[in-house]
Amino acid sequence: MTKTINQPILNPTKTPPSGGWGATLSGPFTQLLTMDNLPLRGKLSDDQLEIISDAGILHKEGRILAVGNFEQLRRENPDAEIEFFEGDFVCLPGMIDVHTHICWAGSRANDYALRLAGKTYLEIAEAGGGIWSTVMKTRAASVEELANLTVERAEKLYQQGVTTIEVKSGYGLSMDDEIKMLKAIQLANQKTNAELIPTCLAAHLKPKDFPGNEREYLQYIIENLLPEVKKQNLANRVDIFVEKGAFSLEDARYYLSEAKNMGFDVVIHGDQFSANCASLAADFQVISIDHLEYADEREIEILAKSDVIPVALPGASIGLGERFAPARKLLDAGCPLVIASDWNPGSAPMGNLLVQAAILGAYEKLSMAETWAALTCRAAQALKRNDIGVLKKGNKADFIVFETNDFREILYRQMNPLPPNPLKGEFGRV
Repeated sequence: MTKTINQPILNPTKTPPSGGWGATLSGPFTQLLTMDNLPLRGKLSDDQLEIISDAGILHKEGRILAVGNFEQLRRENPDAEIEFFEGDFVCLPGMIDVHTHICWAGSRANDYALRLAGKTYLEIAEAGGGIWSTVMKTRAASVEELANLTVERAEKLYQQGVTTIEVKSGYGLSMDDEIKMLKAIQLANQKTNAELIPTCLAAHLKPKDFPGNEREYLQYIIENLLPEVKKQNLANRVDIFVEKGAFSLEDARYYLSEAKNMGFDVVIHGDQFSANCASLAADFQVISIDHLEYADEREIEILAKSDVIPVALPGASIGLGERFAPARKLLDAGCPLVIASDWNPGSAPMGNLLVQAAILGAYEKLSMAETWAALTCRAAQALKRNDIGVLKKGNKADFIVFETNDFREILYRQMNPLPPNPLKGEFGRV
């Protein structure tokens, strides 16, 4: 059976229909970028991209069975349902956003306006804004309210072609409220088409209402919160913000050591306003160090000799009017590079991953291959995932489709993928 699809499908639905799926052949695509067989470190040129012309994807029950020439796959699989794409289309793996804060309540639009008017962060905080205002509003919200807000933001990313989204806690900053946030993320994952990956960021900063110092707050988290997170299986990842006004290197060493001993994967916010975190990241073999706006030559050299993945967050640079992470230098030194949105209510309220990546690419002179790798195959490694980010046999049938005949048009025009299949009302598979 053949059906013509003028509006393509992104991500497979999470739950198969009763009776399961049959095999489906989707295509033909004018170009299909597999993002396969690329080195996971260092610079890339566009001629390294594996591009299949007149391509198809054979998939069943959410997994790819084969990728190749559409007509050949059709001949070899005569019983497959054909999902026929009429016209010119380019197919890529679903994008992966490895750093977001999309679980929050309230708004910081006033903060943004004040920042544009020249107010400093301290002045904004003293006027009742800043992160603590988000904490208060998030604490006041229910699990259901936070879940619905998270779903709303996740779906906006999903409509842009982001099919896997890391989501942090960190606006609760108490035992009960951090648990509430992680439960909200868990609930949101059941309601959104995207896959949500939770991270516990209780070490965002010491809350104003905690009676002790920073080290005592971290000890409180370690002794009380993290065991409960582990017990309830709410997150396998732990993050900490290492910066003046947040947590020191010494406190971070203590926290990372304890979290790793408990079996958590660890990441850090680092080098956002000062250069001092590379050795910390390397010593503790964190999965990634995110921000890096102030990473200097020494920091880059340390990271290049480690397995730590640098994650650039251009949305924070744009939102704060700060410098961009030195993406070009990181790649030239042999580092991997991942690009994420940092979507949050304060410093990075833009929430458009592809546009941010295109801006960073133009500013830092990234090849299109480097940018796409930073959003797909290399991003998957920052989440320790080997089943997404690459279109190949055995991986998730997680792909996005753009209405163009040339993949270079996508970043050039900051295109959105075509919307969900209207027959299904979601990005799903029959």
